[in-house]
Amino acid sequence: MSVSDENKFFYIATGKNIKKYRDLRNYSLQVLAEKVGLTKKTIQRYENGEIRIGMDRIKDLSVALDVTVNQLTEGAYTYLGTEPEKSEYISLPIVGKISCGNGVLAYESIEGYETTPRSWINGGEYFYLRAKGDSMNGARIFEGDLLLIRKQEEVEDGEIAAVLIDDEAVLKKVYRQADTLVLQSANQNYPPIICGGDETNIRIIGKLKKVVINF
Repeated sequence: MSVSDENKFFYIATGKNIKKYRDLRNYSLQVLAEKVGLTKKTIQRYENGEIRIGMDRIKDLSVALDVTVNQLTEGAYTYLGTEPEKSEYISLPIVGKISCGNGVLAYESIEGYETTPRSWINGGEYFYLRAKGDSMNGARIFEGDLLLIRKQEEVEDGEIAAVLIDDEAVLKKVYRQADTLVLQSANQNYPPIICGGDETNIRIIGKLKKVVINF
C-alpha cells in the first residue's frame, strides 16, 4: 500500500530509523528481510518511506533489530501531531569492533545491548565500548568497565575520547599541537602516542560521557 501525503513524513522518518539501526547492527537488506519474513525490496521501500508499515510489522522489525517500537518511530509521530510517551530507558549497543570504510563507521561486532537511562543521553548517537587493559587506570577506568561514548569527531584538549587506530578503538586523553595529535594514557607506564596530521589510520570517533563501573 502506497503512502498518502498525510502520513508520508511519518513513514519517511520511520524508514530512516530502520536504516539507522540496520546499519548499526551491520545487517544487509537481505539479512533483515529474512529475519521478518519479507523481501529485500520491501525492506528497501520501507526505508525509503515509499509504502505504509503496519504497526504489527513495526513490532516485528523492532524485535529483529533489538530496539523498542519507540526507537523505530522516534521523531515520526510529530508529523501526525502526536508523540507517544517515551520510555525512561533506551537500549544501546556494546561494540566489540569498529571499522571505517569510505569515512563511515561500522559496528562489526556487537557483544550485546545495555539498558541506559535517557537522562544520560543529550542528542547525538551513543554506543558503549568495554575498557581493556590498564592504560587509563589513573582516570579510574579499569578493565571491564562499560564506557558510554557520544559519537563525534572533535573533542577539547584534555578530554577523554575513543580513538580508532586501524580497526582498534582505544581510550585516551587527546591533545592537539598544530597538525599533531597527542594521545595520552592515564598511566605513567605508557608513553604518549604522537600522530602526524598525514596519518589516515587514526581518527577520533567519540567522546567519553560516562563510565559504568564493573563490579
